[in-house]
Amino acid sequence: MKKLISIVIPIYNEEGNISLMYTTLTSVLKKIDYRREIIFINDGSTDESQKILHTISQKDATVKYLEFSRNFGKEAATSAGLYYAKGNATIMIDADLQHPIELIPDFIKKWEQGAEIVIGIRNKNKGERMIEKIGSHFFYKIMNAIGETKVISKATDFRLIDKKVIEEFNKFTERQRLTRGILDWIGFTKDYVYFDANMRNTGKANYSISKKFKLATSSFIANSLIPLKLAGYLGLIITFFSSILGIFIFIEQYILADPWNMNFSGTAILAVLTLFLVGIILMCLGIIALYIANIQTEVMNRPLYVVKTKKNITL
Repeated sequence: MKKLISIVIPIYNEEGNISLMYTTLTSVLKKIDYRREIIFINDGSTDESQKILHTISQKDATVKYLEFSRNFGKEAATSAGLYYAKGNATIMIDADLQHPIELIPDFIKKWEQGAEIVIGIRNKNKGERMIEKIGSHFFYKIMNAIGETKVISKATDFRLIDKKVIEEFNKFTERQRLTRGILDWIGFTKDYVYFDANMRNTGKANYSISKKFKLATSSFIANSLIPLKLAGYLGLIITFFSSILGIFIFIEQYILADPWNMNFSGTAILAVLTLFLVGIILMCLGIIALYIANIQTEVMNRPLYVVKTKKNITL
């Protein structure tokens, strides 16, 4: 029996794109020697998206869909699609036709050559606003500076994932998630397909700047403990410098009897003492943050390790 390729497509108010997306997708998939299933995840759309999906699925048994009770967000929709996908490999792709569907055979070819995750890397994004370019640039810079897992710049959700990778992904229980961040953390053999993103076909982007900012913030928190420890680091710095300054003032004023006529006032000395105490408080917060970090790690409940292959190993 031919291998099965699953296509996972999260949608939210994409009534103007679904039919063209389906037509283009089926045209490309006919060119590859695999069985197919197309899974749409309707993330609480309020337009005619659900009716269109129902009509298409009535005509084509390979088209399936999930309809959420409300809008839960793209990450939840993508996770649901990966959970229900049955393919030997699954391709995630957006419904707005910005991801070039014609490149799907390239993803499959790299998978056939041994890659277990094939990631679409965006060279250019037609119609991208300047604020989005700047935000994206700084997001990847910050993530790679503070994150425990390196994130590939301009990597997209347009990617192919082998079935065994999805089995590991489905073990993750964290709720505030960045799907691509988890996939990068899992590991496995990766390859890349580079592309120029198309203009959005119709409608407007449903992922607003505020939603992207919220996702970026959640990603920083989920993939790095440094923000949690910032108070402790700041406390160490303040305590260190205020201690040196305090010792200097004490020696200069009271031991050497002010030989350089600096004349530190009582207010200045009090300010240094206050700064020192603030540093101590921040250091204490940093210690508390370490305990909170341990709690976060346990609550996220990520697996201790991921097994790529097994031979002659039984339970």
